[in-house]
Amino acid sequence: MRTLFFVPDLPAVVGSRYTFDNADALHAIRVLRTGPGEIFWLSDGKGAYSTVKAIEVSKRSMECEVIESDFQDALAIEYTVIQALPKGDRLKECAALLTEVGADRIVFWNSARSIGKADKTLEKLDVTIREASKQARRFRIPEIIGPINTAEVIDEIARTDLAVLFHESATSKLSAITATSPKRALIIIGPEGGITDDELSAFTSSGAKIALMGRPIFRSAHAGIAGLAALQTLLKSW
Repeated sequence: MRTLFFVPDLPAVVGSRYTFDNADALHAIRVLRTGPGEIFWLSDGKGAYSTVKAIEVSKRSMECEVIESDFQDALAIEYTVIQALPKGDRLKECAALLTEVGADRIVFWNSARSIGKADKTLEKLDVTIREASKQARRFRIPEIIGPINTAEVIDEIARTDLAVLFHESATSKLSAITATSPKRALIIIGPEGGITDDELSAFTSSGAKIALMGRPIFRSAHAGIAGLAALQTLLKSW
């Protein structure tokens, strides 16, 4: 399987040479043992990517030749996950999982019962989602937003075509929800202590639909990957 790396100055002219010499190049050379003749992908993280072949490899950089250049369009539906802030040690894990499952926007929410505190932590997630995007071979790195407050979550609901709140009090399955060709869809994942009655009322009054996420009760930091996968299946993105 081809590996993927991100570069700020993506080479796009077929047949041209490119010096790959950032931190990813060092990882490719020292850890992955990439050698002359090997083919891999370079991307700008915004959908554009090039297939390149290593020509000459030194200790810290490699000369590559562009074999092909292309652009991956975004899916027809933009997926947002609004995630109540998890504990600090689970924040990176949560961001990585949501990236790997295909979230376009990851919005962290400072709910009434959130234990986690963001401060400047979200700024450090850029590396996390970049590495997760490489692992998932996705050419589009998701956007990290937040932390936002409950009023801003309501604004997010208003701007979307389909909003689903997963809650253990729900009586309907996700499969019972109908949606007509949404362009923007989002899910809301509450904190470990659950969302408050006021938050539940505010979100449903704003148009969010409540759904049950099966019988098991997930950890907050892990629920998003299951919920988003289920929604993508319902909307036939998967």
